[in-house]
Amino acid sequence: MASASATDQEEVFLVDGKQVIDDDGNVIKTKSAYKKFVKLQKIKEKKAGNQAAQQQQKAANKQAPKKKKEVSIYTKTVLLPETSFDLRANAPKREPEIQALWKEKGTYRKLIEKADATGAERFTLHDGPPYANGSLHMGHALNKVLKDIINKYKMQRGKKVEFIPGWDTHGLPIELKVLQSLSQEKKRSLKPMELRKMAREFALETVEAQKASFERYGVWGSFDEPYVTLAPEYEAAQVKVFGQMVAGGHIYRGRKPVYWSPSSQTALAEAELEYPEGHTSPSIYVGMKATKLTPCLEEFADQGVSLAIWTTTPWTIPANRAISVNPALSYSVVKRGTGDLVVVATDLVAELESKFGDKLEVLKSFTGEDLSGTMYQHPLVARENPVVIGGDYITTEAGTGLVHTAPGHGMDDYITGMKNDLDVFAPVDDKGCFTSEAGEFEGLEVLGEGNVAVRKRLEEGGVLILYEPYVHKYPYDWRTKKPCLMRATSQWFCSVDGFRDQALDAISSVQWIPAVGENRIRGMVEGRSDWCISRQRTWGVPIPVFYDEKTGDEVLDQEVINHVAGIFAEKGSNAWWEMSVEELMPAKYADDGKTYVKGMDTMDVWFDSGSSWASVMQQRGLPVPVDLYLEGSDQSRGWFQSSLLTSVAATGKPPYKTVLTHGFVLDEKGYKMSKSLGNVVDPAVIINGGPNLKQEPAYGADTLRLWASSVNYNADVLIGNAVLGQASNNYRKIRGTLRFLIGNLFDFDEKTHAVPTEKLPALDRYMLARSEEVFKTMTDAYEAYNFSKVFSELQTFCVKEMSTFYLDIAKDRLYISAADDERRRSCQTVLHYVAHNMVRVMAPIVSHMAEDAWQAMRKDTDVESVFEMGWVSAADVTPAEDPALWAQILEVCDVVNMALEQARTANLIGSSLEAKITLHVTDAALKAKLESMAATDNGVDDLKYLFITSQAVISDTPVSGEYTSSSETATVLVERADGEKCERCWNYCTSVGSIAEHPTICDRCGGVLARSA
Repeated sequence: MASASATDQEEVFLVDGKQVIDDDGNVIKTKSAYKKFVKLQKIKEKKAGNQAAQQQQKAANKQAPKKKKEVSIYTKTVLLPETSFDLRANAPKREPEIQALWKEKGTYRKLIEKADATGAERFTLHDGPPYANGSLHMGHALNKVLKDIINKYKMQRGKKVEFIPGWDTHGLPIELKVLQSLSQEKKRSLKPMELRKMAREFALETVEAQKASFERYGVWGSFDEPYVTLAPEYEAAQVKVFGQMVAGGHIYRGRKPVYWSPSSQTALAEAELEYPEGHTSPSIYVGMKATKLTPCLEEFADQGVSLAIWTTTPWTIPANRAISVNPALSYSVVKRGTGDLVVVATDLVAELESKFGDKLEVLKSFTGEDLSGTMYQHPLVARENPVVIGGDYITTEAGTGLVHTAPGHGMDDYITGMKNDLDVFAPVDDKGCFTSEAGEFEGLEVLGEGNVAVRKRLEEGGVLILYEPYVHKYPYDWRTKKPCLMRATSQWFCSVDGFRDQALDAISSVQWIPAVGENRIRGMVEGRSDWCISRQRTWGVPIPVFYDEKTGDEVLDQEVINHVAGIFAEKGSNAWWEMSVEELMPAKYADDGKTYVKGMDTMDVWFDSGSSWASVMQQRGLPVPVDLYLEGSDQSRGWFQSSLLTSVAATGKPPYKTVLTHGFVLDEKGYKMSKSLGNVVDPAVIINGGPNLKQEPAYGADTLRLWASSVNYNADVLIGNAVLGQASNNYRKIRGTLRFLIGNLFDFDEKTHAVPTEKLPALDRYMLARSEEVFKTMTDAYEAYNFSKVFSELQTFCVKEMSTFYLDIAKDRLYISAADDERRRSCQTVLHYVAHNMVRVMAPIVSHMAEDAWQAMRKDTDVESVFEMGWVSAADVTPAEDPALWAQILEVCDVVNMALEQARTANLIGSSLEAKITLHVTDAALKAKLESMAATDNGVDDLKYLFITSQAVISDTPVSGEYTSSSETATVLVERADGEKCERCWNYCTSVGSIAEHPTICDRCGGVLARSA
């Protein structure tokens, strides 16, 4: 008995005159703390007792002989599912077997021939060629799976679909791969034809490896007849496209600034650039001393005045030929704290005060027009340059408002230079080093030592106002990941201005999915400069031009181009290196008294792939424009654009009717995949598994395909272990549903067993109509290329509407009924319709699962492949009542399930078959429907079957009790079911024991056994 010598607020608390110590050694000081302590001790004692009892039981179980599980004598009378369609996919083994079946049966080619024989409409998705320079990544996988989903869907709809996979096999990516494998000595001695031979071999080996990977994804196509850009017929067609553009006046040779990669030693197109964050340039402010003053500056002649410029490329100062101003901007002469006078844009005075750390006093203001004609001293060499009028690219957003102009090193500068007759001077070589024309800076790498040396000389000359690092986006070679520069060289260009308006009109005529794609490419085409199509590399298609050895004049006419194209068609482009000039040129040039040399520039690889509409589609007799181009969104500046430009320039029309774009594949956290970050997800590992199969399971191709269908591919998509785990789980649920459907059709023949739709119970009519509705929604989603909608509809239908609802209810009549009972055959009628159409709508996405299922369910007289079944068939049924009424019935089912769960939690029942349901409904129409169902004797629509309980009754008066659940229209009461449990069907029934020879089963099961005897 505890007795306290003080209250809870006092410091001393005693029990039987002694202090109480808790488990942590602390003195308990209050009565409330003591009560809590006692309660915890009792819980611990109970837990310890339970553990001891469990251990004793385990020991006893080990010693006791194992009891043989008793099997009911009625087990063999139950019609359980039978099928060879396994619940486990065993994808690493089964998927290759299915792919072998497709090849053996020639399924892909058979569908093309069938469509051709029936005169079916053609659908063409033109494949954008990946580079043949390495293993496939997740971007490739997403792209090819999406294409395959579309192609298979169109095939199933009866279209003639011939998918020609392609590869980009020329260009620097492949050349670099080859060079990386060689020693420095070998590189120096390498001859062009040796390099071309090695590049060709590497490209074709890579094509074969990538081809095998694509086919393992389950992708269908003419893989035995792919297109490769190195094929002679492709190269010849490409040269002819070039010739058409020459004939249209769109090709010219000129010396102008282009993006130049010192690391690759070649010109680059805009599509070959990337702009990583965090590049730092050495920006400088320089004061160039005015020597000849226009009237607006004459009053400062005695004091002297400088023109302040700003640049982030100090290395271009040696090439300075002018300072450009905006005629509409206001400029001011400002006086620095040092007394020096400097001209800057008026709107930038305050900002420059802060940068220079100097007070700038405005002495006079005037327009840029007033400054034009001023001359100034070049800060590095003895020459005077002018101030000229530039364009609207001159703003007050940064710098000084006066732009250092080097026409040899910038496109805006070049245009301004052409208008003002400035020298296009670019003293930089192929390696990015100053030439002898740069004087004292000769040999210095312009982006490194050159920048530093120029800055130092400016500082020594007293003209450097300020140096500061400047972080901004800067162009990098997308292959070598090293910075580029702008450099004037003699190159071949495609003049976009000549057909820009046509190209923009073509863009408007194309359907862009998503619509933002149109804005993206339109902006790029509107603002792009001429396309530099020449490259100074060996591995590519040569530009078919010859030069007069004496004058340097080019020979580029249709006769020459067609002649070269004919040679390439027969011998390939290697002929350019293997044959003499005399052999390559038409005969008329042999006796004209001139000597010619071959041009050695090759075409931009974007011209290669951009010509595929002619080199592949037209070459193989396919119509252009094609129905669909599908690639990543970055191809708006790549293949989409190069294809558009070549097609419009050559034919006046776009090469495609619809363009569909997808985003990039990122890791689960939204980061770009990188080997350095260790977050790369390899599609081959997804399919085949990694070294540790527990950490990297072999999911198979269908899980990869299901993932691709589930994501909103119009934006960037995520993938990783968790995402793949979810995709695998979804795959298993769909497969489980499909297995149940097939397994319960083992004894069903549609011709003899199908129940006419008008005789189906209300539940079956509802499910048939609902299935047809779902399949139509999925069809509409396929048509809109909305595959995530297809996936969500399929997933919801399988899990929620079939497995959780209809199939759960159906088990009683499928398993317990006699084989030919109408209640069972009516259910099988529904299952047959659902199964046969479900494999159809699944097939474009989870092709292997659909085929595996079809092979398990097909009869000998059925078509050989699921893809030969065509598309979804109509159910030929309409709901017998308003679908909204069934929506209410489903809500009642939810209320019933909630009430059952309460009773189960309280241990009133275990299985729902141990329950009796009493239902009160307030909605008159709903009550009438439920009463009519309850009154049926079809063994299906009775509410006890709908709720999966042993009894269910409708009450006219409200119900109440311990285990109830309610909604706006219904209240459910759960009680223990009446009667005893039937050994065969497990339902509780008062008739159990009424059959002498079968005392443990109900009268319903007794009747089944009698009919089955």
